[in-house]
Amino acid sequence: MNETIKTTNVFKIRNFRLTFFGALVSELGAVLYSFAVSFYILEISNNNAFLQGLYLAVCGIMTLLFMPIGGVLGDRFNKAKIMFLCDYLKGGVILSATLWMLLFPDKSTHIPVLFAAGLLGSMVNGIFSPAAGSLFPHIVEESQLQQANAYFSVKNALQTVFGVVLAGVLYAALPIQLLFLLVGICYVLSGISEMFIRYEQKKKEGKLTLRVAFADMGEGLSYIKKQKAIFTLMISILFMNFFLTPVLSNFIPFFIKTDVAEAPSFLFDNLLTPELWSSVFSVMLGISSLAGSVLLSAKPQEEKCGRKIALRILATASLMIVLTLGYHLFVGIGKALNVFLILFSAGCLIMGFLLALVNIPMSTAFMRIVDRDKLSKVTSFSSILSQGLIPFSSIFAGAVLQYFGCTPLLIISTIGFTVSAFLLLFNKNVQEL
Repeated sequence: MNETIKTTNVFKIRNFRLTFFGALVSELGAVLYSFAVSFYILEISNNNAFLQGLYLAVCGIMTLLFMPIGGVLGDRFNKAKIMFLCDYLKGGVILSATLWMLLFPDKSTHIPVLFAAGLLGSMVNGIFSPAAGSLFPHIVEESQLQQANAYFSVKNALQTVFGVVLAGVLYAALPIQLLFLLVGICYVLSGISEMFIRYEQKKKEGKLTLRVAFADMGEGLSYIKKQKAIFTLMISILFMNFFLTPVLSNFIPFFIKTDVAEAPSFLFDNLLTPELWSSVFSVMLGISSLAGSVLLSAKPQEEKCGRKIALRILATASLMIVLTLGYHLFVGIGKALNVFLILFSAGCLIMGFLLALVNIPMSTAFMRIVDRDKLSKVTSFSSILSQGLIPFSSIFAGAVLQYFGCTPLLIISTIGFTVSAFLLLFNKNVQEL
């Protein structure tokens, strides 16, 4: 490292501040963009949930395909340079799509443009993520990793609270082109901040060739297989993400566009548009995630966290059961939409807290265990292992919503998540993490 780290607070470290504020701006742009795209596709496609699910799947697949490449590059080249170049590229893609939509205002041309922008942006994001996800051990001490991860979780929570509210307001108030313009500017500003990150990069000998790249990928995959506790946890998270993601990414926009928007009246309809109810759910997730992150930022790192992670995931499964029953009773067969809006908001409040208590210790244990010179490669493969089924779950969820509705999707998601949580709880390898 180029700077000596003696402080106990990571915010006194210049590299961490630059990383934090760069991520703050770019991820605010990502929140605005993902919110706007999900609702805009439903808006111009007559609530075609399958098309929205297909968009999420295409973006997810491209991100996962390019992550191994990002892992190889992240371990061989300066991670900060990779990050700011990727942010500039993502900003350029969004600004190009914005220009197209301004020049060709016919909405029938916008869906292919959104798919193209999503495809390119996801490719770049696949290269960006391993570098960004493996930077902390190079700029903070090992004893500060939980604090650094907790502060980033606080940032994510604040973005969820304010970013999604802002997205809902801007989506209702601004033309979609102007909203996309703001997103592009966010990525450019993030790139500027990341340009000033400095740390000592250990160079690897030899040129990077296609053969060397595949050898590096194989090394990363072989390494993570030997880490049995992490490997087992990632496989478990793979299936849990398959069942949880449709609830947050597919169900909420569809529920808002159908059950809420088409209702004669709904709770606080004199103050909130249907889209802003989506923001309310995100705010609840963000507030409670913020509380969990602040709690962990002040606590010392634990040597063993596997069993606690498994129990918190099981508690999340119990919450999903309650929410599924609530939707069926109050919306599916009942006429109590407002009761479910309150119930789901409370559920999001609990879920955000639980997810923070899962994600932060898991990320910290991962960074603490894995060798630094392999961290980008291993990060890329762990992301594939934990997120590899999400694109397919998006397509599956879109089809279920389109042809069967919300209740079947919630039932399938809840059963699958609960079974995965029980299997994780009784796994011996995870107890060692």
